[in-house]
Amino acid sequence: MAMHWTDANRWLLVAAALSAIGSALHIACIFGGPDWYRALGAGEPMARLAERGSPIPALLTAGIAAILIIWAAYALSGAGLIRRMPLLPLGLIVIAAILLARGVFIFVPDWWRPDLSAGFKFWSSFYVLVMALAFAAGTAGRWKYL
Repeated sequence: MAMHWTDANRWLLVAAALSAIGSALHIACIFGGPDWYRALGAGEPMARLAERGSPIPALLTAGIAAILIIWAAYALSGAGLIRRMPLLPLGLIVIAAILLARGVFIFVPDWWRPDLSAGFKFWSSFYVLVMALAFAAGTAGRWKYL
């Protein structure tokens, strides 16, 4: 894939960076333990499970971290910085759609997860919505190269 530096590439780099940061924060929760789950907004039930030594919080959190890293790789692939990922155009569209579906909770914060604080719901939804827009803008701008 030929490298064409455009704003679309920059959007996909933003998408990759935000995905990687999100993954790193999830991994930090695993190593940081219950206090980190609380501080980063996972909710009291997850923090309590971690306190009891349950593997569930770590497994769920590791799964989310892995998905976010894969999404970062798709963004980098779409930007032309790493090898072509399988089903790249479809993958980027699906990623943007999933993130957009999650990000719209910024507009209906009381509708989901009553165990989470309003601040966490707003900021996490905002972050995810920015990720969705970065994936969408980058994908649209690079479409002819995908």
